[in-house]
Amino acid sequence: MRYLVLIAALAMPLISWLSQREVFGPDNATLSARYPTLLIAAGYAFAVWGLLFALDVVFGAWQAFWRRKPRGPDSFDRVRVLAAAGFALTAAWMIVFSMQLFWVALLVIWGALACLVGATFALERNELSSTDYWLARVPLSMHAGWLSLAAFLNTAQVIVAFRLLSTTQMLGWTLVLWLAAAVLLVAVQLRLRGNAFYAATALWGLIGVYVQQSRSSLEGAPISAWVAAGLGCALLALTAYLIVGRRRRDDNTAMMPR
Repeated sequence: MRYLVLIAALAMPLISWLSQREVFGPDNATLSARYPTLLIAAGYAFAVWGLLFALDVVFGAWQAFWRRKPRGPDSFDRVRVLAAAGFALTAAWMIVFSMQLFWVALLVIWGALACLVGATFALERNELSSTDYWLARVPLSMHAGWLSLAAFLNTAQVIVAFRLLSTTQMLGWTLVLWLAAAVLLVAVQLRLRGNAFYAATALWGLIGVYVQQSRSSLEGAPISAWVAAGLGCALLALTAYLIVGRRRRDDNTAMMPR
């Protein structure tokens, strides 16, 4: 399994490179432009994939040659299985989205999100050294954070592509998606007790949405932009509160007599 994780991690940047050359069909930017929504982020925001792929490859190589036994109630094999599945589904999404198999792409990206969030949860139950912390927790958390927003962006595009709801009066159903995104982000962050890396990529995406919607001519775009900004501020405040609270509890525990 350890080598399967590495192979899946390497597959993502390779398939991304092929996708950008339209090997499987139109690239993501082209398709996104065809189906504008009130949740789409500015183009530059998607450059974060390059960082995520690099970190995932580092994680894949680290765990493939890691020989120390993890400490914790869960086996690290669970982290590996979920990470491999998440990486493989992320790679598959790039293919099926380019092929315009939008319903399949929607199922795939939500599956990838579930796997990466699950891997991050499982990782929290293992005790890691300082080095292991950076090589394992950071890549998985950041990938999960980005997908936590990207899944809703993809959902909005499917709604527009198939005209499941109004494509001229999009604000109403967009606000419902924003509410669902807020619930997911808060729930995961509470479960992770304040993961700055998870929040970082989600915030990056929210800023990208704010920038894009601030200059969009679509009806309701300014409101969606401010919702993105508000959610970003709320997530930042929650993350800071949880981190401070966790550190205080750790300090109090360390000061207790043994």
